[in-house]
Amino acid sequence: MIENRPVDKLRTLVASDNPMVALFGVLIVVLAAGLLVGILFGGLGPILAIGVLGVLLAAYLMLRSTQWGFVALLGLIILLPYAAFPFKIGFTPTFLDAILLALYGVWFLRIATGSETTFIGSPLGAPIFAFLAWAVVAFIAGLAHTSLSPTILRNFAEVLLAVMLFFAAVNQVKTVAQLEQLSRVILGSGGIMSALGIIFYFIPGNWTVAILSRLRVFGYPTDGILRYIEDNPENPMRAIATSIDPNALGGLLVILTVIAVAFLLAKKPVLPRRYLALITGMMGILLYLTYSRGSLLGVVAALGVMSLLRYRKLLLWMLVGAALMLILPQTQLYVSRFLEGIQGADLATQMRFGEYKDALTLISRYPLMGVGFSGTPDIDLYLGVSSLYLLIAEEMGAVGLSLYLLISAVFFTVVYRTWKRLPAGHRLEAPLLGYSLAVLGAMVSGIFDHFFFNITFTHLVALYWLSMGLAMVAVLRAREELETALRDE
Repeated sequence: MIENRPVDKLRTLVASDNPMVALFGVLIVVLAAGLLVGILFGGLGPILAIGVLGVLLAAYLMLRSTQWGFVALLGLIILLPYAAFPFKIGFTPTFLDAILLALYGVWFLRIATGSETTFIGSPLGAPIFAFLAWAVVAFIAGLAHTSLSPTILRNFAEVLLAVMLFFAAVNQVKTVAQLEQLSRVILGSGGIMSALGIIFYFIPGNWTVAILSRLRVFGYPTDGILRYIEDNPENPMRAIATSIDPNALGGLLVILTVIAVAFLLAKKPVLPRRYLALITGMMGILLYLTYSRGSLLGVVAALGVMSLLRYRKLLLWMLVGAALMLILPQTQLYVSRFLEGIQGADLATQMRFGEYKDALTLISRYPLMGVGFSGTPDIDLYLGVSSLYLLIAEEMGAVGLSLYLLISAVFFTVVYRTWKRLPAGHRLEAPLLGYSLAVLGAMVSGIFDHFFFNITFTHLVALYWLSMGLAMVAVLRAREELETALRDE
């Protein structure tokens, strides 16, 4: 070890037995830190400087542990999903890119150094690998009729990394304590995001625009920040929080709300129940303010299943909530829009029907493999539709959609069989129900929205597959406990 390095000398000063020498060392450290902070804040401005310091701290923690990588990833997805670095390297890298690369880098480094010697595929391993392989095949085949752009290539690579988060979670979240820590991060971040979303909705619009415009240093837009029903300012405003798009926010809240309700009703919640009640209530209010009907339907479907499986009182509360929505004057616009959507009478639903018709035409022409992820061969058709299932069929054909449905069928079968074996009120029941039914809610809302497998909404793709991975972590830990209890009998 080299003893004459400046860092070693400084460490010697700070640790000296002589109080005056130690004080001198501490003063040097404080002055150096103050100088660095002053340069950052003076040269970059407060917002960018805080961002840089936060990134440096997060990078340090992520390089020490994949658990911190998951913490940073979940916090970013929920609070600042579109944040990008204020520079270019041929393209503008996003914070999501950096965290994903750091997370996988630490994991692969563990494998390379021999500290990780096993790979857990789980019962979903084979179908997910097949799904990923077919996605690559469809992507390459689609290049025959469209040129490859750096943006499309990067977005597709991000989607592959997002799907592989399932395996990252299964292999790196190894204890119930780790799973509960990540659950607290999801709940806490979701609570902060919901509070901000509600505040941004009710304060004057110009204040909201002024606040959110400050995020331009991280690549956020400065125009068209406020959103309205049917893009008409005469209609009610739709909540956006920091998700830019109200429907994307609705998709995010589908997963967060179902998870929050599962932990709120759990016998052993991971946070004090009064905080969980507040967080869940704010999520419900913000979900309502998005006016996203598909997202609301996804949450209702998931909570309906949850009530039938375990928490029967939840069904009563859901009926009370539905009755209030039907009779309260403040909710009549929402109810009327929901009914218009069912009848196909409003503009947004009619546009969706047009998209569905065009998507079915495209799928009928390219049924097996789809057209890939970058464009269509025919000038009379376009790639994109407000439906998760039709979008997968467009991009990956019937084979890709079948593999996705197979993954879902195996997943829910495994979860249900494990849940049936768990004693009521078990510590793992809340994460098992919360994460798996969050996936179910996303699938139901996916009938009307496309966010959970869309290459331009990578953060929601990542959250979907990470939720599936965390549900599988709960399954594996539950199996271990049950098998251990069986052996001890």
